[in-house]
Amino acid sequence: MKIAIVYNQPAETGGANWQSSQDVLQQVEAVEQSLAELAMPAVRLPFDHDLRTFLAVLRQEQVDAVFNLCESVDDNAQLAGHPAAVFELLGLPFTGSGSLSLMLTTDKLLAKRQLAAAGLATPAFFTYDGDRFATLPEIALPAIIKPRFEDASIGIDQESVVFKKKELQAKLPDFYARYGPLLVEQFIAGREFNISLFGYPTARVLPVAEIDFSSFPQDLHRIVGYRAKWDANAFEFHHTPRLFPQDLPVVAERNLRKVATGAFKLFMLRDYGRIDVRMDERGKVYVLEANANPCLSPDAGFVAAAAQCRMNYTAMVKEFVRFLSLRSA
Repeated sequence: MKIAIVYNQPAETGGANWQSSQDVLQQVEAVEQSLAELAMPAVRLPFDHDLRTFLAVLRQEQVDAVFNLCESVDDNAQLAGHPAAVFELLGLPFTGSGSLSLMLTTDKLLAKRQLAAAGLATPAFFTYDGDRFATLPEIALPAIIKPRFEDASIGIDQESVVFKKKELQAKLPDFYARYGPLLVEQFIAGREFNISLFGYPTARVLPVAEIDFSSFPQDLHRIVGYRAKWDANAFEFHHTPRLFPQDLPVVAERNLRKVATGAFKLFMLRDYGRIDVRMDERGKVYVLEANANPCLSPDAGFVAAAAQCRMNYTAMVKEFVRFLSLRSA
């Protein structure tokens, strides 16, 4: 089986959000190295708006399947599902979720509506599309402002959390000018967990991870914003370690796993996914985000969760190849 490692071209160095977009190259290199260790022939193929050239090279290389690492197209996260749609039209087996799942999870508004309709708890919210509100829609404060379509915590940082209506109303036009349509969500204080799932045709829940905010001073909001993920010079980057708690009460862990499994199935995720949640002081679990095709960099949360099951990177990639083989049969 010859595999095409298909990925989006990262943004230019020094541009907005270039740190997060460069991460895809680490994923490509890690997957490529593992495929080589598995003696699987592979070729790198970048995906962009020039579909005609991409298809010509794809045919020329005579690949049998695709390892899909596309997170955007031409730095547009709204198009994250388009490469998968192309592979579906071509009848090529590919790793990860299908185009519909990627579309639903990339659009935070569509995702929130799906969660609410399914009865999965998610923080109250409203959207902002540049309109001037005479009065803001009712929402419990504090709230957090998020770009509707971005991922990788782009547009989310300490200034995103607001405690007063006047402050919220003042910030919305500026955030909209920078990031486009916005989602304003009730900020849930409490513990933050990331629950990864892996497997095909049935996914299993990997060990539950928690973000440790214990080193945060009182004047910092406990969030995993852009600086926490990508800015190596930021305090948050060095003080949001990922833990795998061993002392979670049985009922709490069971509830986290149940909610994550429900969200995974709701969005029809395939092969792998990560569900980000918050648990309030009463133990209620709120889904913040369902991540189809989460990051596969060697230091990423999904990879760390797999390692908790004594699965190294190459063993993980071998599983993806097995999933492809099952779908090729």
